[in-house]
Amino acid sequence: MTSYCTEKMSPKKDPNPVLLGAIQFAAGGSAGLVEVSLMHPLDLIKTRFQIQRGPEDPNRYTSLYDCFKKISRSEGILGFYKGILPPILAETPKRATKFFTFEQYKHVFATGNYISQPIVLTLAGLFSGLTEAVIINPFEVVKVKLQAERDDIRKQKSTLSTAKEIIHNDGWGRKGLFKGLTATLGRHGAFNMIYFSLYHNIKNILPETEDKTVDFIRRFAIGFVSGVIGSCTNIPFDVAKSRIQGPQPEPGVIKYKTCFQTIKLVYKEEGYLALYKGLVPKVLRLGPGAAIMMIVYENVFQWLKSKI
Repeated sequence: MTSYCTEKMSPKKDPNPVLLGAIQFAAGGSAGLVEVSLMHPLDLIKTRFQIQRGPEDPNRYTSLYDCFKKISRSEGILGFYKGILPPILAETPKRATKFFTFEQYKHVFATGNYISQPIVLTLAGLFSGLTEAVIINPFEVVKVKLQAERDDIRKQKSTLSTAKEIIHNDGWGRKGLFKGLTATLGRHGAFNMIYFSLYHNIKNILPETEDKTVDFIRRFAIGFVSGVIGSCTNIPFDVAKSRIQGPQPEPGVIKYKTCFQTIKLVYKEEGYLALYKGLVPKVLRLGPGAAIMMIVYENVFQWLKSKI
């Protein structure tokens, strides 16, 4: 189960599988906490762009600058942190699950050496994303609901109250906390498949350097590119998820019902480019965010392993 990203770190013998798994879980959780704390405002802006519809929307944002200006003016600086508690509560188990399950799936698919390493990394990334999506979906439903509200943050209901309201009105199922699950599966499955595969395959090709600054830049650049390409690939699923989990155009009428029905409807009514709404803030967040997350994971993993 030794990670490709940590296999050269030390001549020390690997800890037992349970302890190694705990280290992977802890390192993944640390990576998620750092990433979401730094990048959440861009996630909020991305969601705002994705849930707004065409020119008929009177509250629409016309540009990234316009969105920054309107949010800061009407909602205050803290408005950029609406809905941050659900991802903070979720990021530790979410990212921990991402990295931990990636390592486990990688071990499973590599057993017997029947599959080449690039395909092993791709499959492990895909299945880790699908697993992560199931765990994170309830938190995403609460987060999107909070992010969609444009009132002053001081007037907003708490995360717990919002979650209780969703459960009371719609339950735990596909109309409640697991609303938009298929779109979440598509979003995380596609992103993790590309992210892990590109990062580790490119990193294995580009040689390490003894200069720590140069090597940091190398890892950051690979993580950045992997995050950007993953974001560009999965954004139609992300738009569908935001539409399904966000407020419907007409109260009481469910317009966006399922993942592929939503993608088809958005394309039909708003055009192909509408499926890429929020791409700029998404890339601005997940480009550097993906690099930060992988570097934090690797460094925390190495530090924890060296303490054993």
